[in-house]
Amino acid sequence: MSSHVAIVTDSTAYLPRGILDRHRITVVPLTVVVGDEAMEEGTEASAPAVARALQHKDRVTTSRPNLEDFAAAYRAAAGAGATEVVSLHLSAELSGTYESAVSAAEGAPLPVQVVDTRMVAMALGYSVIAAAEVAEAGGAAREVVAAAEKRAGDASAFFYVDTLDHLQSGGRIGAAQAMLGSALAVKPLLHLADGRIQPLEKVRTAARAIARLEEISVERAGAGAVDVAVHHLGAADRAGALAERLRGRVPGIKDIQVSEVGAVIGAHVGPGLLGVVLAPR
Repeated sequence: MSSHVAIVTDSTAYLPRGILDRHRITVVPLTVVVGDEAMEEGTEASAPAVARALQHKDRVTTSRPNLEDFAAAYRAAAGAGATEVVSLHLSAELSGTYESAVSAAEGAPLPVQVVDTRMVAMALGYSVIAAAEVAEAGGAAREVVAAAEKRAGDASAFFYVDTLDHLQSGGRIGAAQAMLGSALAVKPLLHLADGRIQPLEKVRTAARAIARLEEISVERAGAGAVDVAVHHLGAADRAGALAERLRGRVPGIKDIQVSEVGAVIGAHVGPGLLGVVLAPR
């Protein structure tokens, strides 16, 4: 019997609905809690609503999907005729989502390989797309995993935030790192390294930080074929302008997307985020 590998991911991949439908990718949502109200990311909780809540100093937290959410997704894959599942998720350093998926996989009615991509947002999303393309071509689960891990391993994610307060309060960076951003109006540029959010450079003023984000992105992209995603939260004009500049400066761009991050990432970075994901082909 030929293999049919189903692809499952979580809502922090922020893949457009058209891509999800075309590749038949199942998304298990994380939860955002604003005050006392719990909402599913992607269906009930929007990033703009979270941004407004943060601006009003409302308490905003996030939580991983529960085990049953993953179990239901794996059962559905089996019921649809899948012989195996590859389940791809955001960095385990940032969320317990991977842990929940692993626990659910133990009781699944078919083999499930759970992958910690060490990435998030479209750095995760491009990895999911790579996995789906190999699965559609009839690849075995090990080949699907290899494609996803290579795409994620080659990807880079850089970003600027107006303040580090939200990352600190959510436990994604330490107090010492957060102090960098408040001292003398320093605007840190951050990146994902080893699955964690780490400081990259310290720049004075937001304008200089965004200019430096552009330069770093151009340098890292090089001349080879690359897909680019520009993420933002409440900064659509700024993100669109950055995308156009990158389009003119990076000769190897094959695809460039501009998208607002979802509610979960929005809850941790706050309004004003500008990020660039580079995924070499």
